[in-house]
Amino acid sequence: MAYAPAGPHRGDDRDPSAIVVGGGPVGLATVLELHRHGIRVALVEPRTDVEHSRPRAKTTSARTMEYFRRWGIADRVRAAAALPVDWSHRVTFCTTVTGREIASIDRVLGLDLTGSDLAAEPAQQVTQPVIEEVLRARVAELDGIDARFGWRAVEVSQDASGATVAIESAAGEREVLAADWVIGADGARSVVRAAMGARLEGAAGGRPNVNITFRSRGLAERIPHAPSIHYWVLNPGAPGVVGPLDLDGTWWAISTGTESIADDAEAIGLVQGLVGASDLDLEIVATDPWQARLLLADRYRAGRLFVVGDAAHQNPPWGGHGFNTGVGDAVNLGWKLAAVIAGWAPETLLDSYESERRPIAAQTIEVAAANMRALPIELGDPAFLADGREGEAARERAAAAILATKDAEFHADALILGYGYTDAATDQCPSLGEYRPIAAAGNRLPHRWLPDGSSAYDRLGDGLTAIGPDGDTTVLAVAAAARGIPFSVIDGPTPTLVVRPDQHLAWVGDGVADPRAADAVLDAALAGFAGPAESAG
Repeated sequence: MAYAPAGPHRGDDRDPSAIVVGGGPVGLATVLELHRHGIRVALVEPRTDVEHSRPRAKTTSARTMEYFRRWGIADRVRAAAALPVDWSHRVTFCTTVTGREIASIDRVLGLDLTGSDLAAEPAQQVTQPVIEEVLRARVAELDGIDARFGWRAVEVSQDASGATVAIESAAGEREVLAADWVIGADGARSVVRAAMGARLEGAAGGRPNVNITFRSRGLAERIPHAPSIHYWVLNPGAPGVVGPLDLDGTWWAISTGTESIADDAEAIGLVQGLVGASDLDLEIVATDPWQARLLLADRYRAGRLFVVGDAAHQNPPWGGHGFNTGVGDAVNLGWKLAAVIAGWAPETLLDSYESERRPIAAQTIEVAAANMRALPIELGDPAFLADGREGEAARERAAAAILATKDAEFHADALILGYGYTDAATDQCPSLGEYRPIAAAGNRLPHRWLPDGSSAYDRLGDGLTAIGPDGDTTVLAVAAAARGIPFSVIDGPTPTLVVRPDQHLAWVGDGVADPRAADAVLDAALAGFAGPAESAG
């Protein structure tokens, strides 16, 4: 396979090589991944401040926390989170928040993975605005990032020599930024996706819902259940989910099936129905109507333009996979784009961004849609509310069905940690069931802790890393040096593993005996994967 390094970036050393449009968590993650590899980048984001009153995403997965560890901010995220990771690993299904318990699920959402060999980091309950603030603070500390908060991208174009983004400030100022590459992390109404000529395919999914953020200092002491991150309310008269945002009286609720809320009085009534009490102190902070979408972009790349996160895919929030999937996009594209800009990977590597990540998004949409088929409206039954033996029997009958129906939603390590970039990897690590680490090309490198207490992931380099016996790794390292590929070596047993910067295995095998064999391995590592077959979402 011919090796074709990318041409030099036009402009001087102060110009960005890439422009990221959109400064939400996925855009910020893209910036941090590019910066990790020494790439100068510009960021365009219209919001100057982060809004906390409408905190949609609340689960940062173990996989995303592993990426945060790579960027040195995992501990910052945990310190900023209002709920300690060990506060609760439980979801409770109940008649109302202050009513009877029907069932509970423990060790949910990867929150219990502290110290587990399965992952370098457990998941974390933390709101998206807090994540954004941590990421913004890290970006502000770094040189080589031109962060344009308060500026909006209004036009994107490209030609054979590069790409441009026209931006406007709130005051009406206008500038044109130029770079070799543009990444759209600009959400559902993406300007970059429009410039690509790409479109979202799919439809809205399920019933309307309304998020409610509220304060109540008295609610926590009235809850008879064990501390839980979610309380699924199966009252047919007021179905939904409630959970704490902090330990100081701030809560979130989803009123499922509610199309809109006219005013705070109506919102208070909905919350009273969910919690099962009308005499609590309640203050409405914000309401936010929404409807789940099952959408996937028909392509992720057009020439010099790419989309990541919500600009590329949108799925129901049930299971907590939305922004986490976007962070996976950011890391996958970020290291590949950096390798091409630096000249140690061929530009054809960029085609594997879509072939690898789009099937993962399709799979995630399918899983989230399945989760959405069993919401509080579907699970509820008026019999649950009855007193005496009748109600008790109804709740007992329902418990087993609820656990069987919702277990996959809250125990999704196989999807979060086990997804792979080949059909074989997908077969070996299915999205449902127990996660089984398998060292196969396309899979995430199986994690392990080292004797000194550090993670094996902490020893991986910023380029390719070979783990194996001296003979194989030495030949690979020499071949990589001759091609200008950043390469790290870790002694280990057979088979030899070649790991990409995103911690996925690029190659697994034995007997790299000569430079020709080593070049073939490196070619394979820098070709990416065709991607697993997509399921219909």
